[in-house]
Amino acid sequence: MSLLFQPLQLKNYTLQNRIVVSPMCQYSCEDGFANHWHLVHLGQFAIGKAGLIIQEASAVSPEGRITYGDLGIWRDEHIAPLKDIVNFVHSQGSLIGIQLAHAGRKASTNKPWINRNQFRPNEENGWQTVGPSSIPFHEKDHPPVALTKEEIKRIVHDFKAAAERAVEAGYDIIEIHGAHGYLIHQFFSPLINNRTDEYGGSFENRIRFLIEIINEVSKVLTKQSLWVRISATDWAEGSWTCFESVKLVHILKSMGVEVVDVSTGGAVHHQEIPVHENYQVPFANRIKNETGILTGTVGIINSAKQAEQILQNHEADFVLIGRAFLRNPHLVYQFANELNIDINWAPQYERGKETIQNKNQ
Repeated sequence: MSLLFQPLQLKNYTLQNRIVVSPMCQYSCEDGFANHWHLVHLGQFAIGKAGLIIQEASAVSPEGRITYGDLGIWRDEHIAPLKDIVNFVHSQGSLIGIQLAHAGRKASTNKPWINRNQFRPNEENGWQTVGPSSIPFHEKDHPPVALTKEEIKRIVHDFKAAAERAVEAGYDIIEIHGAHGYLIHQFFSPLINNRTDEYGGSFENRIRFLIEIINEVSKVLTKQSLWVRISATDWAEGSWTCFESVKLVHILKSMGVEVVDVSTGGAVHHQEIPVHENYQVPFANRIKNETGILTGTVGIINSAKQAEQILQNHEADFVLIGRAFLRNPHLVYQFANELNIDINWAPQYERGKETIQNKNQ
């Protein structure tokens, strides 16, 4: 029996299958506002019956954006267009989550299809970046300003306020972005964080920023499921390790985090990642089996059989897929066909299903 098309039960929600659309930045906003692009982009995955769609990294403050085109949730005015997206996704039977994020020292860059260069603070579309320390991501980047303890508290409050807005907009899942070298992850890594106060040095100090965010965000949730995305390893000597990730997840689980979304890398530009199919799965597997938390895995998952095997091997509880959904927004229909699973299609698209069935007979 296919596990990929079995429901996944959370405390207050049920995913109709275990295929999740990974958050993918679209860099298509003005002043952080969602628009028709986001409604169509995310809505098509719901029409295609993804179990859960996680909205792209949504900045908790203007300076938390990766680019000037990033989605935001730092103003109450952002809520209305987001609510339209949430309502449409729900109308198609899918769940929807939002990823709350702050880019830290990796902010103030250009849109990737133009170039990935970082703007200087005095340039149009640029601003002063911040981080745990004043170490830039690239040597050519403008150095970030090391956050004061008062500024750290303000950003913690920004995450809380953003979570309140997400609850009002109707999201089912609130995911905190602690991966890919963005601000929370920057505090984790000794290669980036050289602070000597209570936010640097020991493991307990380096995770303190995230712990404070979780504490505050948890206060404003009603029934939403709280998730955290982490990079399980930095793929660099002397940096964040999978051993530390396991320690962290034990703590997160005790704090009420229901799911951990396991990725890797992104902290430092000299990382050495051996990219191949399933290269990130062993990290999810270790975290799942050593902590018992519900765990998702990512990374070059392109076929139904591949995704199914990960679940059959108990290496993860669900899969998150990004680029393959860009190639085929109705990937779930394709996966069901590959595994000979009959699922309900959107009635408007049933004629396409009949064509596939007739072809296979």
